[in-house]
Amino acid sequence: MEQFAPKATIMDADAMRRAMTRIAHEICEHNEGAEGIGLVGIVSRGMPLARILAAEIAEIEGTRPPVGQLDISFYRDDIGRHIAPVRHSTNIPFSVSNTDVILVDDVLYTGRTVRSALDALMDLGRPRSVQLAVMVDRGHRELPIRADYVGKNVPSSRTEDVRVHLKDVDGENSVTIWDIRSTKGGEA
Repeated sequence: MEQFAPKATIMDADAMRRAMTRIAHEICEHNEGAEGIGLVGIVSRGMPLARILAAEIAEIEGTRPPVGQLDISFYRDDIGRHIAPVRHSTNIPFSVSNTDVILVDDVLYTGRTVRSALDALMDLGRPRSVQLAVMVDRGHRELPIRADYVGKNVPSSRTEDVRVHLKDVDGENSVTIWDIRSTKGGEA
């Protein structure tokens, strides 16, 4: 049996705030402002991060980009492993066609979630471009996908789990790394 045990906090609330401010500046610089961009948060933790980024961009540019939510439940390539995927709603209140879409997620790991998000997004229209913003890039890619905007690169092993905690969901903003421990006879 495997258990997870907390190992370390690698970003506190202040570090996360600074990272989000930096990412917002990078998005504005790369896109020459906020005109024509839309943020799409991948369910579930990408959505609160997308809202935070939109607020940061509004502070910088004076224009708040639209924010949408993308459910990728039925686009995942591991759907056969799950008995019943939890279905959320996709709600993107703007046309993705001819928009510079910034996909937002919490952790980039194998790249499979992003691949699923791209498939789901393309079913909704043809964006002018798709860029990826993540709070944490932990490596171990299985697909040729990279983030355009990264809060923090966290080298990790496959026996570790990186978790982004958000105040709206978890009561605090932080990023923690956890060890997977094997247990025998109930001992960790």
